Amino acid sequence: MPVRRALRVVRRYWRVLVRYSMRYTAPARRAWRRSLQLRVVTITLLASSLLVGTFGAFIADRSAEILLSRADDEARSALNTKVKFAYDQLTLYPQPRDPQLPRALTELVDDLFAGESTARGNTVISIRAEGSPDLKAVVVPPSVDTSDLITPEMVKAVTGPDGGVSRQIRTTVFQGETIKYLVYGSPVTTRFGQVELYYMVPLTSEDQDANLMGTTVLATGLALVILLGVVAALVTRLVVTPVRVAARTAQRLSAGLLDQRMKVDGEDDLALLAAAFNQMAANLQRQIVRLEEMSRLQRRFTSDVSHELRTPLTTVRMAADLIFSERDEFDPAVARSAELLQAELDRFEELLTDLLEISRFDAGFAALDAEHTDLVPIVERVCERLTGLAERVGVELELRLPDTPVIAEVDPRRVERVLRNLVGNAVEHAEAKPVQITMATDDAAVAITVRDHGIGLKPGEERLVFNRFWRADPSRARQTGGTGLGLSISVEDARLHGGWLEAWGSPGEGAQFRLTLPVRAGDRLVAAPLPLIPRDRTAEVS
Repeated sequence: MPVRRALRVVRRYWRVLVRYSMRYTAPARRAWRRSLQLRVVTITLLASSLLVGTFGAFIADRSAEILLSRADDEARSALNTKVKFAYDQLTLYPQPRDPQLPRALTELVDDLFAGESTARGNTVISIRAEGSPDLKAVVVPPSVDTSDLITPEMVKAVTGPDGGVSRQIRTTVFQGETIKYLVYGSPVTTRFGQVELYYMVPLTSEDQDANLMGTTVLATGLALVILLGVVAALVTRLVVTPVRVAARTAQRLSAGLLDQRMKVDGEDDLALLAAAFNQMAANLQRQIVRLEEMSRLQRRFTSDVSHELRTPLTTVRMAADLIFSERDEFDPAVARSAELLQAELDRFEELLTDLLEISRFDAGFAALDAEHTDLVPIVERVCERLTGLAERVGVELELRLPDTPVIAEVDPRRVERVLRNLVGNAVEHAEAKPVQITMATDDAAVAITVRDHGIGLKPGEERLVFNRFWRADPSRARQTGGTGLGLSISVEDARLHGGWLEAWGSPGEGAQFRLTLPVRAGDRLVAAPLPLIPRDRTAEVS
């Protein structure tokens, strides 16, 4: 249990850490995603830094090896000379107990040290006689502690049965300064036995040269990386700038500024791109202007035809009303024709009214006459007017309305028209099953859903239902005698309010339409108080 508790604590802190890191790195990640120039320069800097760093490290390491090898050759050559000189001097003493031998060793070391080049300071020379305990070690300069330089391992390598020349690199403190030494040890065979000559050469100049070379390589590499970054930025800018100009020009074109063009400089690939973009923009402008003119003529034609049809329709309506009122005196066939004429004239009038309304939306002349209205009576009034139709097709209307008034700033005429279309369509497609009308509200929005359990909608048809004159089943007879423009006008009415009109459907499970309106006119909708997918359907899926 303690382990699990600890793991939970670790996971919780890890999630907090990830969340905070994602929050604070969001600007950098956003800049990385949006800036091609930043990505190119960053990748160039990283790649060049890796390449230059690897090459610089190799150069610095190789240079240090060359300097050390040169110092090693010099030290070995000097050691051989000193070993020969020591051999020549010590052959004069046949016995290790000769009283002159200690003084001779001291003078020998002094002579060897005096012959050392003054260009390399802090050199240390020492002679030991491990096989003759009576002879003390001699060190010049005498103030140097050679215990850090001449290790027991090195002494054993020099004085052992297979002893010979030994080499190592050691570091010690000399006169308050830490110095790296190249230490050579070699046996010297004499008449009285063997002594060991240790030659300790400081590597100060080599270290300084290696550090200077490393600093030079680092500075050169850093300057090269910066130069590559600047070059990459300039080259990328040459490519990115025309692309950014093209993006801004495309945004202006999409915003309706069709006269925007790119500046064409030179004859290179970018200039060819700008020229092709300008040609495309010109062609689009011509096509859009042509389509706008055609659309304007079409809207004007529809509006003019609708208005012009009003006058003959009025005359035909008066004559049809007169015939319809006298139908009881006609033969049954003529009476039936009068009824059909009256019904089709009613549908024709509705179609003209809808066409005029659509033309107002297309022309941008539709205006919202908003006022504070209680939406509950509007829903009840719509359902009351459609009760006769619902009873005729065997559909029950179920109202689920709040007990308190629902006040919103809307155009009551347009809202009632939307609800009339939604409820009428639901009754027509309910397949004799109940239709639920639900309303809910919060501080910002009011939502009304109309749910039927009829034939439903196929995938993708929830977007097509709002198209003009679209029908899911063209062979299906209309019960309400609609014009095919009701949902198109309804969605325009919802947009005019700043609201939403959405649809959901599933084959064999019915459909649901949701109308969402802001409580205050002009407010922006964020969420709806009611879900678009019915709660019963959500419960089945879950």
